[in-house]
Amino acid sequence: MAVMVIGLFLRALTAFAAEGTLELQPLINEALKNNRDLMAAESQWNAASHRIGQATSLPDPMVMVGYQNEGWKNYTFGEMEGAQWMYSISQMFPFPGKRGLKGEMAAQEAGSSGEMYRAQRLKTAATVKELYYDLFLVHKDIDLVRDKTTLFSRIEDAALARYSSGMAPQQEVLMAQTEKYMLLEREIMLQQKVQSLEAMLNAAVGRDVNAPLGRPAEPVPTSFARDREELQAAALAQSPEIRSREKMLTAADARAGMAKKEYYPDVTLAASVFKRTAPFEDMWSLTATFNIPLYFGTKQKAVAEARSLTLGARQELEAGKLMVSSSVRDNYSMVKTAEKLMELYKNGMIPKTYQDVESAMAGYRTGKVEAITVISRLKALIDYETLYWAQFVEREKAIARLDALTGTAIPEAGEKKE
Repeated sequence: MAVMVIGLFLRALTAFAAEGTLELQPLINEALKNNRDLMAAESQWNAASHRIGQATSLPDPMVMVGYQNEGWKNYTFGEMEGAQWMYSISQMFPFPGKRGLKGEMAAQEAGSSGEMYRAQRLKTAATVKELYYDLFLVHKDIDLVRDKTTLFSRIEDAALARYSSGMAPQQEVLMAQTEKYMLLEREIMLQQKVQSLEAMLNAAVGRDVNAPLGRPAEPVPTSFARDREELQAAALAQSPEIRSREKMLTAADARAGMAKKEYYPDVTLAASVFKRTAPFEDMWSLTATFNIPLYFGTKQKAVAEARSLTLGARQELEAGKLMVSSSVRDNYSMVKTAEKLMELYKNGMIPKTYQDVESAMAGYRTGKVEAITVISRLKALIDYETLYWAQFVEREKAIARLDALTGTAIPEAGEKKE
């Protein structure tokens, strides 16, 4: 009785908390605006973009102000020829090509951050879809449990009638009641799962975790007509994660070129004025200062380091391609397997089991079938219907992951996905 009271209370609580039908696309749109991880990725992209101008700018010019005196005892400006005020401005110019390589490195790194931001958008949309479908599945399981609880109540009534007439032992009544209470226990556990999924979905969308959510609308099966080779080709060409690694490889190549450029000297140009008073004339000078790449061996190590980084970036790119191809194959297999199982459950196992349940119920009332037979067939029906919707959700989640892997554009509100 306690279990039944708790179950009824949770049903009422769920009905009270639900606020209309929960639609998927508005949740995705909201997540793309408010998801915290997505905001962080966008900030990192913006920061990397601001580094491009910094990388290509010249170093700050230097200004020098000084005084030169003759002797230690007196201030000799205007009295001695060598006493003078000195003013100088200088600018360092990197060896030709260095600034361009620095700009290339910064631009490619910013481009990589931009691709990672795009990847995060796709992942955010996929995460929202997966949580939405999981939440839908739990609500569907609750519906199935409640519906089958009614069938177990019919078995319980039939068992009570047979027990009252002396046609069945009390054990059959207890067996039917136990199975019904087990379903109520399962419903309570599913209600707890609803709370957990709603918290995760709220977090993914960027809401407070305690914000109320309605019941997900029953989704229409997503059309899926692409073959595996097409998906793998699209993933290798459009995956933002692969594009990000390609840009990091280009940046590593630019870094290797920059390391070689360090063999060549930079030049600092300086213009100076030496201020004196009559009868001594002012003086001026122009100078060019070059650094000497004296530590040749150390720079060789820098080049070797840059080459190693380039090799590592290339290996990461190849590893990324293998990972994406593997994920595409895995999710494609999930879609096709789910479609076959859904067809089997919908057109084979579920209709047949429904007939078996009705036949067993009729036979039980007349005493031709034992209670355990009716209960086992009803439990099988519950399992098949639960498995059907579980495969439906797995198919939709696999398609969502494929969209993220292949870089498929995220449909806006009102836009129909092909």
